[in-house]
Amino acid sequence: MRLVTRDDALTDSVMRDPTTAPLDARARAFIAYAVKLTRAPSAVTREDIAALRAAGLGDRGIHDLACVVAYFNFVNRTAEGLGVELEG
Repeated sequence: MRLVTRDDALTDSVMRDPTTAPLDARARAFIAYAVKLTRAPSAVTREDIAALRAAGLGDRGIHDLACVVAYFNFVNRTAEGLGVELEG
């Protein structure tokens, strides 16, 4: 997020508490879905998908968002599970 927005304060705010971060409705829906999919994937409901539709996403956008979240979760868990250290 820091690389995309170039906004350290916003990124820090989202990391601290995404529910109170200064986000527009669209970004708030994306982040809420990403957090839920990460923490409790089996708890994602039709209402969560409806919130993404209300934020302007269609089927393709919802699919892409789910895939990006899942990919980052996979990569991060794999790296952490193997003890991968970032290069300087």
